[in-house]
Amino acid sequence: MISSLDLPSLRQAYSTGQVTPVDVVETVYERIERYADPAVWIYLAPKEESLRRAQALTPTEPSQLPLYGIPFAIKDNMDWAGVPTTAGCPSFAYAPQQSATVVNRLIFAGAIPIGKTNLDQFATGLVGTRSPYGICRNPFHPEYIPGGSSSGSAVAVAAGLVSFSLGTDTAGSGRVPAAFNQIVGLKPTRGYLSTQGVVPAVRSLDCVSIFALTCRDVQAILRVAAGFDPLDPFSRSPQWTDQPPGLRVGVPPREQLEFFGNQAAAENYQQALTRLAGLGCTLVTVDVMPFLTAGDLLYEGAWLAERTAAVGEFLRQTQTGVDPVVRQIILAGEAISGVRVFQDMYRLAALKRKTEMQWAQMDMLVLPTTGTIYRIAEVLAEPIALNRHLGRYTNFVNLLDLCALAVPSGRQPNGLPTGITLMAPAGWDQWLCHWGQRYQAALGEMLGATAMAEQEVSP
Repeated sequence: MISSLDLPSLRQAYSTGQVTPVDVVETVYERIERYADPAVWIYLAPKEESLRRAQALTPTEPSQLPLYGIPFAIKDNMDWAGVPTTAGCPSFAYAPQQSATVVNRLIFAGAIPIGKTNLDQFATGLVGTRSPYGICRNPFHPEYIPGGSSSGSAVAVAAGLVSFSLGTDTAGSGRVPAAFNQIVGLKPTRGYLSTQGVVPAVRSLDCVSIFALTCRDVQAILRVAAGFDPLDPFSRSPQWTDQPPGLRVGVPPREQLEFFGNQAAAENYQQALTRLAGLGCTLVTVDVMPFLTAGDLLYEGAWLAERTAAVGEFLRQTQTGVDPVVRQIILAGEAISGVRVFQDMYRLAALKRKTEMQWAQMDMLVLPTTGTIYRIAEVLAEPIALNRHLGRYTNFVNLLDLCALAVPSGRQPNGLPTGITLMAPAGWDQWLCHWGQRYQAALGEMLGATAMAEQEVSP
């Protein structure tokens, strides 16, 4: 009996011979059938193929591969050799001959790909509603959005269908769905995970993100997935920063916080700060307005033109299956001039200098992942404004070259989860995972929607 698909539990089961990769794959497909939400997947590998991949691991000792027999999902804007890449748009689909670099790294480490997951079309949105393949069911309440754009990747982990999944993150797509599904989402340092084989959104800012049940699992996957890739012109060699002697946590003054009328989310954020203080952190009030102002540039400035550069030519054509909101957002970048691009680059540089003054006072910035969550009907009625609200605390992270880790922060009275995000300068990814794990253990909430608590998984 396989109760949890988290990495330590599976490793222990493999090392003691309790289960085999074939057993795990059988369990995964049973769970997918039982969960019964086809909108999670754009492509699900035939069970027989996944079983063959599992059987191919049989001659190998589990200790020889860091991700031996670990099932995972891939957001469908990433290439998996021989499987169509749609980016959430059927008429855009193509069949890649090679897998994305990060997908190859994971498979070579012993992980078993199960399928490709749903997303907001062309990774444009934080809501999870902009897909012709349907809207993934939020496992905590079906009337609410699952978050996006990596909606299927987050739900697959939260529902216990896979051990981890890959998403992408340009504006918050690897963090917002984590908050809405009570899981962990890492937006790594830009360039540390190769984006070769990923359909670009804003190519100079795009990151491959990681979803898992625990910070410990995210950190283990990060160690395998990260690495310099000469095929990716934006790739960087990871240089991990050591933990500082103290821990100063930056928090905004109350007047800079916005929860859009959600008092329960506001209370959970304050409780999260109290929990961090109980772990020995020193809370320091910092001005986050330079961060928030920088975030406005992502959809209201020059970087919108980079979305147009990515898929604008395709969207200018008359195509079936294109989400009208996505088309409107991306093609708006055509109106941005070259002069405006440089003006906004200078503006970002000035804002970044102001944020550096705040980093002199803190080691880690902790903000709500989102101020609130919305019903599907609310988002469909007001798709752009509500999406903008969800990006208030996420849009600036890649522009300012930060790493960020989204972790759960508790539940609201209606049962929906909330989240906080730990942020730090580039290279502090593993340090964030360390502190995220300490925080998650102190929180003691269940992992995703699996009914498993952090204390119940194998050490």
